[in-house]
Amino acid sequence: MPRRSGLLLLIAASLAAAGVDVRTLIAEAGKALEQGNNAAAESGFRRALGLAPDNVGAMTGLALAETRLGKPDEAIALYRRALTLQPQDARIERNLALACFKAQRFAEAWPLLNRLTGPTSTDFQLLNLSGLTLFALDRYSLAASYLERAVRVKPGDAGTLYVLGKAYLYAGNGKGLAQVFEQLERVAPDSAETHVMMGTAYDKGFQTDEAIQEYEAAEKANPDFPGVHTGLALLYWKQDRIEPAEHEFREELRRFPSDTVANCLLGDILLRRGDAEGAAPHYEAALKTNPRYKEALFGLGKAELKLKHPEKAEGPLRKAIALDPNYAQAHFTLGRVLHAMGQDKEAAAEQAKSVEIQARQQAEYTRRLQGK
Repeated sequence: MPRRSGLLLLIAASLAAAGVDVRTLIAEAGKALEQGNNAAAESGFRRALGLAPDNVGAMTGLALAETRLGKPDEAIALYRRALTLQPQDARIERNLALACFKAQRFAEAWPLLNRLTGPTSTDFQLLNLSGLTLFALDRYSLAASYLERAVRVKPGDAGTLYVLGKAYLYAGNGKGLAQVFEQLERVAPDSAETHVMMGTAYDKGFQTDEAIQEYEAAEKANPDFPGVHTGLALLYWKQDRIEPAEHEFREELRRFPSDTVANCLLGDILLRRGDAEGAAPHYEAALKTNPRYKEALFGLGKAELKLKHPEKAEGPLRKAIALDPNYAQAHFTLGRVLHAMGQDKEAAAEQAKSVEIQARQQAEYTRRLQGK
């Protein structure tokens, strides 16, 4: 113990001699953060934290810098560590929720937001974030209830109205959807939000040509609107217009490189063209944002098989089947992979499962048609 105390005193004396002061480092890093110099802030806060590992200010400052630098996962770890030192600190919990949302860790964000947004809260950011989080978790009716409260705080916010409209659409609330249309037409008639909302409604009604017109108008109104290029690409995809679909997927990824759907379907286009080497990274990017995206798992498995990497193809295909045991195409492709690996008996079993599933699905489809 005396040796340890002596070492700490020696370090403290050395720091003092060098003129190093943790509070000064934190203040300078905070100033850099205010000025938008996030890299300098990151460096300063990290240095301060190295000198004072339990300093919550340095910890949360570094977390904020990491979030702004596009590293929300690192920020989450720092905020959680800060909460062990200052439990139930509302400011830290708020920033942790934001970092979880940015990292697309929605299931982790929601309990924090639920605790922060009481029944009388009028905090627009928290209400809006709660609605967006619940929407991402497919809890559309509950999402709508939070977005309604956010709209009451900011009645003319087109972005919030847009998501509220989509929540109503997916929850089957036609009356609420009509009201949102009226509000959007009143506050932002020519906005990307209004055109995308109308396009989504047309698409739901199987009016693809009209949906394309609305998405094209949305793209013209704001080409940087998140999802507008992917939405248009999907409509082209439905019409088997592959070249314009590819162009739109690439436009989305140029602006938002982590878009899950754009990455997966661009991978499908490249794989269809025979470019497995180009397709694989897009499937991997899709899985980075959504590890349970079975279509991306299947696509990656096919790409790796095409590249003659059956040992790399097996894992994604097994994960896809674990998510959906009736995924006939995945069973069939896994059979091909196992055959390439010399496991002929198991390969035959997987392909037999594929045939059995397809026969059962065809019989069910025929029964439904006859029932009509």
